[in-house]
Amino acid sequence: MTLNSLFKNYNRVDISFEKGEGVWLEGSDGRRYLDMGAGIAVTALGHAHPHLVETLREAAGKVWHTSNLYRIPEQERLAERLCAATFADRVFFCNSGAEANEAAIKAARRYHYVKGAPNRTRIITVEGAFHGRTLGTIAAGGSPKYLEGFGEPLTGFDQVPFNDLKAAEAAIGPDTAAIMVEPIQGEGGIRVMDRQVLKGLRALCDKHGLLLVFDEVQTGLGRLGTLFAYESLGVTPDILASAKGLGGGFPIGACLATEDAASGIVAGTHGTTFGGNALAVTVANAVLDVVLAPGFLDEVKRKGLVAKQLLAGVVDAHPKVFSEIRGEGLMLGVKCTAPIGDVVTAARQEGLLLVPAGEATARLLPALTVTDEELKEATHRLESAARDVERALEAAASA
Repeated sequence: MTLNSLFKNYNRVDISFEKGEGVWLEGSDGRRYLDMGAGIAVTALGHAHPHLVETLREAAGKVWHTSNLYRIPEQERLAERLCAATFADRVFFCNSGAEANEAAIKAARRYHYVKGAPNRTRIITVEGAFHGRTLGTIAAGGSPKYLEGFGEPLTGFDQVPFNDLKAAEAAIGPDTAAIMVEPIQGEGGIRVMDRQVLKGLRALCDKHGLLLVFDEVQTGLGRLGTLFAYESLGVTPDILASAKGLGGGFPIGACLATEDAASGIVAGTHGTTFGGNALAVTVANAVLDVVLAPGFLDEVKRKGLVAKQLLAGVVDAHPKVFSEIRGEGLMLGVKCTAPIGDVVTAARQEGLLLVPAGEATARLLPALTVTDEELKEATHRLESAARDVERALEAAASA
């Protein structure tokens, strides 16, 4: 099979996968891989989870898609369950994290429009953030490497330094509508925002009549041991974007909001053809069946601590390769002193799949169903990869 007919926007590794179970994948090269990336935090319940497989099989024999011209009972059920489990009163369903963030941006701006302040459209975001690949979300993220070559960035976004509450306050002006943050920056390198800064941002929003928007595309759906990260952090937003793990591998996104924050989104102001169709929401409901089951999230929190302890030993033993551990729950990263590409490649050669991120960080985002033994195996393979990188560095130094 050739890749020549595809756009050349991905630097793909020359492996494909034909079968998966839990955190394991069988590659086209005949090897078995321990998947600690979960499709970039998407396959939250692992590969081929029995409940999701059976649910999708049953749903596939029914109605797949009718569009949002008509009621979709499973969509209404999913919205009710999400609202019952969170701060939200309203939910808009779409297909991806970028679309969920676009909906959040539009909701924040329309909120002020219907309140009689149409000038309030600017949104404060944080340097190093990643909110998606649309023209709107790359402007929100502000990263030069994603903006390059696409013309003048869309206006309306003011970036401030990471964890800088004073800078955020100074950026607030008469046209500011909202502050938008990732509680933990994923693509930015598993950078955890300080809880006191998040609380300060909430206070600033309350003081100035702004909306607080959380991008929980990567942190949501149990990854930190709570359904969404805001519960762990003790700071509640007005709007929240979700995707990735929500469908367990089936494309779906969601924008959650309070009744007040959603007040500007009325008939005709926003929409989607595919978003929240019967197949997607049925699978997402199946994901919630598992994630919201008694004790499941407590186990995620416990396993996150186990993973952090195991990784600490690897980092301490290999200072020429790793410098620190980042993250919370099962959203973890190891910052690399060695070249990140070398680390990820060495790990893959040891049968371990990691996801590279900013600031030379290798992400570990396993399925929430990962076992303690699988976490131990992952760290064993990471340690082997570290030794391989050390040998390569020594050989290069002596050449």
